[in-house]
Amino acid sequence: MNTVSVQYFQDRSNLAPPNLAQTFTDELKDFIQRQSRLVLINGTADANFEGEIRIYDGQRPVAISGDDLATLNRFTIAVNIKYTNSKDPDQNFSETFTQYQDYDSRSSFQDVESELSETIIEQIVEDIFNRAFVNW
Repeated sequence: MNTVSVQYFQDRSNLAPPNLAQTFTDELKDFIQRQSRLVLINGTADANFEGEIRIYDGQRPVAISGDDLATLNRFTIAVNIKYTNSKDPDQNFSETFTQYQDYDSRSSFQDVESELSETIIEQIVEDIFNRAFVNW
């Protein structure tokens, strides 16, 4: 395997900031280039990634105190991935990768969103890479 292609990931969540799709796409490309010797190309490659951001949910309560107040909120991002391996089609997959981070409900989501989003994206990108290339 010599080449890799990463298509632009559309945001289908309707709640994410406008730059999330580009940020995710760039992070996946950068991670693959840092962790492998694959050459990034446009068009069809030996390894091809495409998909979309499906969930961007930052304020779901997950821990409730005795007063029925949320003590923790969960921020979740989910990305649908279609991976095509033109050298070994048995390695192809279509899968949803989901990660989350919990944060103190006393913090506003806007205050923690950027940092948590970065952490979640890094985790998802690493999961995608491992799923696609674990057999190397």
